[in-house]
Amino acid sequence: MFFLAQQPIVVDLARQPQPSQDISIQVVLSMFAVAGIFLLVALVGCVIVAGGMVLYKRRRDAAASPQETQHTHIRLGI
Repeated sequence: MFFLAQQPIVVDLARQPQPSQDISIQVVLSMFAVAGIFLLVALVGCVIVAGGMVLYKRRRDAAASPQETQHTHIRLGI
């Protein structure tokens, strides 16, 4: 008990801590930004895959003979 009495705990009540910022708006905006990035990446991937499929089918249609009529040929005139 003697050692505890020699070092008292002093709390300064006059100074207040700095108020913290509200991060809820920042979190919501960053969530929308991340979702937008994911959607943009998905859009670019879809455009690449669709473009590749169209080019593949156009090349296949050009190489096919005229008497071949398969239901999967798209006969694009782009």
